[in-house]
Amino acid sequence: MTTFATRPRPNSRPQSNIRSGRAPFEFYPTPPEAVRALLSVETFDGDIWEPACGDGAISKELIKAGHNVTSTDLIDRGFGQGRSDFLKSTQPLAKNIITNPPYGTHGLGDAFVRKALIHCQKTGGSVAMLLNLRSLCNPDRTPKFCKTPPAAIYALDELICWPEGKPTSSSARIAKQQYYWAVWKPGHQGAPRLWWLSTKRFKDQ
Repeated sequence: MTTFATRPRPNSRPQSNIRSGRAPFEFYPTPPEAVRALLSVETFDGDIWEPACGDGAISKELIKAGHNVTSTDLIDRGFGQGRSDFLKSTQPLAKNIITNPPYGTHGLGDAFVRKALIHCQKTGGSVAMLLNLRSLCNPDRTPKFCKTPPAAIYALDELICWPEGKPTSSSARIAKQQYYWAVWKPGHQGAPRLWWLSTKRFKDQ
């Protein structure tokens, strides 16, 4: 597996974002149906590291599915190990990495992808990232995706990652965001598989 060829810029860490209109410290919890949809089409052999675990939204679903999960985050939200800076990590904590990375500014999301691929190049594991659909159409990322393409891209419908998990504190712009899972696998070469995933049947009733 080759690495995602982008370099994190200085200060590429989640900020409080009080003035930016973004959620404090990029906290956008992942709805459980997003994880369930991913697990309906992908399998992950070995343990999993969730390096931006937040309140455990992704980790809890992975654990329910029978996976052994190591959960860390820069911010301590009462789940997993807080004060853990993924971008400064030097050794992988699990074979696979699955997360909804903070986007922020200064290439923060790209830095997460790059670091995850570096770690999983060592372990022979897979990387799954929940990303904003607009990131597929960014001219700065096009050559990077072409150099290190995901093995699969799963476009999700009916999915909103509310700021701090609170729909009432969200803007209309947030409600219009679209997401996809990008999955990198060891040894993959060539074009990614593109598929559509409906989240409706995976929602809590």
